[in-house]
Amino acid sequence: MPSKLDQLKSMTVVVADTGDLEAIKTFHPVDCTTNPSLVLKAFELPLYKDVIDSAVSWGNKQGGSKEAIAAAVADRLSVAFGAEVSKLVPGRVSTEVNADLSFDTEASLKRARAIIKDYADIGIPRERILIKLASTWEGIRAAEILQKEGIDCNLTLLFSLAQAAACADAGVFLISPFVGRILDWYVKSTGKTFEPEEDPGVVSVRQIYAYYKAHGIKTVVMGASFRSTGEIEALAGCDRLTIAPALLEKLAADEGTLVRKLDPANAGEAPAKLSYDEKGFRWALNEDPMATEKLSEGIRQFAKDLRTLRGLVAKKLEAGVPA
Repeated sequence: MPSKLDQLKSMTVVVADTGDLEAIKTFHPVDCTTNPSLVLKAFELPLYKDVIDSAVSWGNKQGGSKEAIAAAVADRLSVAFGAEVSKLVPGRVSTEVNADLSFDTEASLKRARAIIKDYADIGIPRERILIKLASTWEGIRAAEILQKEGIDCNLTLLFSLAQAAACADAGVFLISPFVGRILDWYVKSTGKTFEPEEDPGVVSVRQIYAYYKAHGIKTVVMGASFRSTGEIEALAGCDRLTIAPALLEKLAADEGTLVRKLDPANAGEAPAKLSYDEKGFRWALNEDPMATEKLSEGIRQFAKDLRTLRGLVAKKLEAGVPA
């Protein structure tokens, strides 16, 4: 019998949630998604030494403050890592706008356009890239503009139906609702353990999926941030799922039967159509303590990892590498 990973691939587009080239070669995902935390991990991998040295060498030739050069090299690395990954997947590579821009629409637009230009300069067209933005009001507004410019977006750090509805109204290409982080919040706040079928993260993604299908919304639903293969199996059939290598490995080793749980032809009961202006969106998010806390926490963590990456880059710039 085919492995559960192979069965999953027959009903869902599988995306690798990693920057590890060896893992991508092993599991053959269609797409790959990265974030500042994953880029930071990739920074420590020997496989990327030449990529890092090349970026640092470029940085040593630039003018400006040490902080500005380190930030520019870190930005360059996010595209360089994405370019390496793009050689191994037939589909899209998601590249994240800096988390510290999550509440600045104009700065997010500037950075997103720069990412697309940097990829284009090395021969990778925008059709191969998804721009990742946090699902803040400002991030969603930036995505709305970028989509009209033909730049497809992946709205990340998404924890609520309100965020999903606002993304749909903005016409974004794809959303990444975070399953495991929702579970984390409920486990911590209630002290309960949850089986996959009642897992709050699974329930949230199923609700969003049903909402999108019932209202004819074309935005792709890509479940993310999994804590177990049980969560993944409970969302089998979702448009896409982005999965870390450790869980891909477990699915590849399991030859049991995988039952399809989500199907656009029978998506289940859906909430009524929602639409938000800025005030309504902020109020809906405020009324959801889990989504509010996890969105803020996620932005802080990604921003922290970005600062750490810039610090490592600064040290390499000080040490110097051969030009």
